[in-house]
Amino acid sequence: MLLYLSQHYIEIIGTLLSLVYLYLSIKQNVNLWIFGFLGSALYVVVFFQAKFYADMSLQFYYIGVSVYGWFSWRKGKLETGEELPVTRIGWHQAIMLTVLTVVVFFVYYYILVNYTDSPVPFGDSLTTALSITATLMLAKKMLEHWLLWIVADAVSVGLYIYRGLYPTTALFVVYTIMAVVGWISWRKSLQKSNS
Repeated sequence: MLLYLSQHYIEIIGTLLSLVYLYLSIKQNVNLWIFGFLGSALYVVVFFQAKFYADMSLQFYYIGVSVYGWFSWRKGKLETGEELPVTRIGWHQAIMLTVLTVVVFFVYYYILVNYTDSPVPFGDSLTTALSITATLMLAKKMLEHWLLWIVADAVSVGLYIYRGLYPTTALFVVYTIMAVVGWISWRKSLQKSNS
């Protein structure tokens, strides 16, 4: 057990930070972005070692979007004195985000197939594309980002089992369940603010 912990301490710490990030995300607490930043920095190392290159590059994106999300959520509070409200996605936004997701998927898939030794280029590309879109939506507090997380997290569970990343697998099982909880919680928050 100690040998396992000593070999996987970065993954374990990253998992714990990511769980705090998820909890704060459901609670709509702006500090989620700090934990997201730190967890992502550790997962750059984890995914590089596991040869999940798309997921590794996604962590760099998370680091950047954590800074953006922090300022976006803080700006909403500074301008109105209230928390940035939960919103619904519009049709125009849905189309634009769908196009973004498809383009990101194909770019990652092409790169992984042709330039890396990725063992799961389709799954890695799919979860990466969904995650990029979902995090962008989270930064704008769009309710529907939880639906993308449910799919991305559930697919990731299978990928991480396949690669033997068991603490990360456990994290993504929790992520999948908590994404459902987040959807319900944010939907209630939206209904409350609309009434």
